[in-house]
Amino acid sequence: MKKITYLLVLFLTQASCQDFGKMEFVADLPGKVNEISGIEKFPDQNVLWTINDSRNPPELYAFDLDRNKMGQTIRVKDAPNIDWEDLAIGPDGTLYVGNFGNNLSNRTDLAIYAIKNPSAWEKRRYEPVTTSFVFADQMKFPPKEKDKSYDVEAFFYWNDHFYLFTRNRAKKYDGTSKIYRLPAQPGEQTAAFIGEFKTCDDQSDCEITSAAIHHETGKIVLLSYNKVWVITDYMNDNFAHGKVNKIKLGHRSQKESICFKNENEVYIADERSRGVGGNLYSLSLDE
Repeated sequence: MKKITYLLVLFLTQASCQDFGKMEFVADLPGKVNEISGIEKFPDQNVLWTINDSRNPPELYAFDLDRNKMGQTIRVKDAPNIDWEDLAIGPDGTLYVGNFGNNLSNRTDLAIYAIKNPSAWEKRRYEPVTTSFVFADQMKFPPKEKDKSYDVEAFFYWNDHFYLFTRNRAKKYDGTSKIYRLPAQPGEQTAAFIGEFKTCDDQSDCEITSAAIHHETGKIVLLSYNKVWVITDYMNDNFAHGKVNKIKLGHRSQKESICFKNENEVYIADERSRGVGGNLYSLSLDE
């Protein structure tokens, strides 16, 4: 017991000495989610739902924020983890899993899985309701190199629709993320192109990797490896023309997960790579 206590104190001391820029260290995430690609939190629960990306089991993991340890695990039936990339929540207690990672823009099996009230689910296996979809403006699989802009790693649920933000994979990168609107209905659906959001020109630092919305205020956050864009004061779903505040985190790592802790704070998580990352952080949106 003394050895465990000593190691815990040593780890916390080392973490407190590291520079995480504008973020605050919250927890070292368990190895089970080393390739974490999505997080979400229901406002009335102190549990963080997490997923891993491609080539990992099709499972959801609940991280107890009070005890900083893993809790419930749910395996999603008939929902292979081809490339799970983000999580979203609906106002009715539904958790959505985005199986839409598409680096080469060649997938024809894009899907979003709906899991109703996951915290109340007692069994290990869950059969989801599935929304499968195609992009209205994609005609070739894959398209030409200049048109490879159908990789999605970021989405949220809003007003009975999913909103998807692409991670631009075009050969000539210009910081453009395409925005699509998709009916949040089961069955085969079509994602309609509704606009573009400009980030910045540095591809290594400006690709959108996760998104979240605060359902009470409509505040939107978009994440990259070293930045968060906060979008407010938009009309309807014309997000690209809202007020944008860019926060430079001052800490670069493979950050692919963001969600709201409350109206003015978010949680951010990064993948563990070569001993770096694998942490949960908090960030204040008030600057």
